[in-house]
Amino acid sequence: MRFPVTNYVKIKSPDWSKDATIYQVNTRQFSEQGTFREVTKALPRIKALGSDIIWLMPIHEIGHKNRKGSLGSPYAVKDFYSVNSEFGSEQDLKMLIDTAHAIGLKVILDWVPNHTAWDNNLVENHPDWYARDYKGDFRPSPWWDWDDIIELDYNNSDLRAYMIDALCYWVKTFDIDGYRCDVAGYVPNDFWQQVRQSLDEIKPVFMLAEWEDRDMHEHGFDMTYAWSWNEVMFGIATGDLPLDKLRKYYSWNERAWPQEAYRMTFVSNHDENAWEGTPDEKFGPMLPAAIVLSVIGEGMPLIHNGQEAGETKRLAFFERDPIEWQPHFMHDFYKTLLRLRKSHTALWNGKHGARMHQVPNTQMNKVLSFVREDNQSKWFCVFNFSADTLEVSFAEQYYVDAYDAQLHAKGHQYTQQHFDLALGQSIELGAWEYRIFVKHYDEEE
Repeated sequence: MRFPVTNYVKIKSPDWSKDATIYQVNTRQFSEQGTFREVTKALPRIKALGSDIIWLMPIHEIGHKNRKGSLGSPYAVKDFYSVNSEFGSEQDLKMLIDTAHAIGLKVILDWVPNHTAWDNNLVENHPDWYARDYKGDFRPSPWWDWDDIIELDYNNSDLRAYMIDALCYWVKTFDIDGYRCDVAGYVPNDFWQQVRQSLDEIKPVFMLAEWEDRDMHEHGFDMTYAWSWNEVMFGIATGDLPLDKLRKYYSWNERAWPQEAYRMTFVSNHDENAWEGTPDEKFGPMLPAAIVLSVIGEGMPLIHNGQEAGETKRLAFFERDPIEWQPHFMHDFYKTLLRLRKSHTALWNGKHGARMHQVPNTQMNKVLSFVREDNQSKWFCVFNFSADTLEVSFAEQYYVDAYDAQLHAKGHQYTQQHFDLALGQSIELGAWEYRIFVKHYDEEE
């Protein structure tokens, strides 16, 4: 008996996402003023850095009841149709979005579907839309210290209709380009199918799930978090995990996830920064190599606001604590990496880019080496994920070639430089050093 073949991924991502990178904005901490207007002023700089998608953390009014800190968590939403006056007016938000669109940036809003603030208007008007604990009381998340919120119950069809209408409102009224959905896996998958169908009837949208599950791509999402990548990279930096764990991540990503699925690779975000530490705290001297791999390897890289200024501190989550903007080598470092990524199709997202193919080497417990190649360019990437200086050589033929450019850890510079790599040839790598060899193919080839 023959069975029909169907594509695993049914979501068609917007064409503009194929080579995109994403930039997270915490409006409260982005500037001294903490306003949409200040974000708007910075959009040309963010665009010039090489970003394409602006992810705004929740922009809604924050609840007062059981609030944490003096300003509360942006994820404790009081009204899904509101704009937090702390950040500005509806007109200010519209100006931000219109300005972004005018210079070729897309804007997605952070949406909190799983829960609300205790004093959300739904509590009084629709108490039956909320989950209850064994005592019959409203339920904060039972396993976390999220006592400033209470959970919704998606078994209620009226709640689903309300939430879909609210999601559609921001696309129709403000022309946003999609959503980052908080703890998306806590909400039933069939709800996300309903959401995606409704939103795509308005315009093609981009959906990011704060979750790591391949099935999310079947149910409405273009991109999921590569939490495992981040956790493995951190474990390697601290010496708690072997390098082979990273190879297993990429093997899992290749075999268990459809190639159409975008995975978001990151060294920082608002959660990591606030609760785990700055990139320097977490990754130490391995940080530049981790950033390069997040951009050059498979996945869509995220930049958390302030990374390009060195991300010098953990930002307070419930108070005003503006980013310390300063000139920093990370700005030009990211700009170089993102320019390379944008201009070389082999490094693009999902099925639009080339797969990573491992190149065996003589230091497999310390060195990751692979090739990404398409008909435009070839990238031979070598990373020393150890504190040792070492010599390494490579097996098989795939890496052997005449390369015409190189990205080198010494100075973090991309240079036009001829470099022949022969079979069995060794190269020296310093501690945490990377070398990326690039060959460009002529069109007639």
